[in-house]
Amino acid sequence: MDLFDHAMHENMKHEAPLADRMRPQTLDDIVGQDHIIGEGRLLRRAIQADRLFSSIILYGPPGTGKTTLARVISNLTKAHFTNLSAVLAGVGDLRQVIAEATERRRLYQRRTILFIDEVHRWNKSQQDALLPHVETGLVTLIGATTQNPYFDVIKALVSRSRVFEMHSLTEENIQTLLQRALADPENGYGKLQVEVDPEAMAHLARTAGGDARNALNALELAVETTPMDAQGVIHIGLDVAQESIQKRAVLYDKNDDAHYDTISAFIKSVRGSDPDAALYWLAKMLYAGEDPRFILRRLIVLAGEDIGMADPMGLVVVNAAAQAYEYIGLPEGIFPITEATLYLATAPKSNSAFAYHAALSEIEANGAGPVPTHLMDSNRDAKGLGHGQGYDYPHNHEGHWTPQQYLPQSLIGKAFYQPSDQGYEAQVQARLARWREAQAKALADLEKETKKA
Repeated sequence: MDLFDHAMHENMKHEAPLADRMRPQTLDDIVGQDHIIGEGRLLRRAIQADRLFSSIILYGPPGTGKTTLARVISNLTKAHFTNLSAVLAGVGDLRQVIAEATERRRLYQRRTILFIDEVHRWNKSQQDALLPHVETGLVTLIGATTQNPYFDVIKALVSRSRVFEMHSLTEENIQTLLQRALADPENGYGKLQVEVDPEAMAHLARTAGGDARNALNALELAVETTPMDAQGVIHIGLDVAQESIQKRAVLYDKNDDAHYDTISAFIKSVRGSDPDAALYWLAKMLYAGEDPRFILRRLIVLAGEDIGMADPMGLVVVNAAAQAYEYIGLPEGIFPITEATLYLATAPKSNSAFAYHAALSEIEANGAGPVPTHLMDSNRDAKGLGHGQGYDYPHNHEGHWTPQQYLPQSLIGKAFYQPSDQGYEAQVQARLARWREAQAKALADLEKETKKA
């Protein structure tokens, strides 16, 4: 490298985006991901001891530190570290890396660590070309991907690697990184007088979506485009923060009244069969950064509490939406969440599941009655105590039903469940009315015969 090259690289380093300048250089500098690189964790120990012999795949959303962790490893390892971008490189580039790794191992017995960013973008044949060299240990792979490797990376490569999932950064993590950038005199804005209002800082952290790069890019734009005042201070208010991250602030804090009021409005809108209002409150929550899993959990409760037997498929639909969200995440995950919201909002409603509390109140008030003898388990005490004798198997009868006593003697004729006349439950209501009438008559006749005897 001559003087001109050196000067160019130095200029590029200083002119790099803030997010790149602020990349952590050590494991201790990395914010978040304690579940895989916290003190005492397996991956951290392997990196610190330079014993990263098995290949790994780092999987997680953008801006969570996959490339950063790879760079930290490159700083700490004695192995030769090289990297490829699956977006730009092909099999020809891989062949060159493999040839150099072979020569390096033959002449110097030096290991090679190969970092492939966006590894899921390589097609099957490209990934297959890498496989034998990972298998023999010629190269130790560090693959980074935003896509689920169990779906987008060939199984043979996944089976020869440890998959580490990296989580979206928390708002606290993001604020820590922003404060660090403001204080750093070398790579950040420590040499300037920058004042960021607390609500502006909170807005950047909240709307960054767990993406450190997104937050730092927004801070950089805010600082670089805001003029100094007469005292030489760059003041970043909420209005500047909103412009910088291209997202308006919404009054919504996950720990204050706005949070609870909004989820309440959402649930009451679904319960009240107003899909338009339900969509509005759903959009507000997701726009403000609410955890979709929280919304789905509340919808699951609502499906059992407010839809219930009027449409049993409601619970199936919302559970399927929750599973689908876990597979695909945001932004596409909004579609199954929206589908579940619309389905529940437009479904017939019944809160008959509260019948459980009626049964519970009976037990709390009067204690639990004994199990009738014919309902007892006949596998153990049928001969000695007569348990199970007299039980009439419903499937032996027409309609797979027969009138029979199922409640304790003191509760015969007691009805806890009162089905509504809505949706599917209307069918249940009619069917159950016939059964209860026939059961009451049969038990009354049995009682008369018993008294005569």
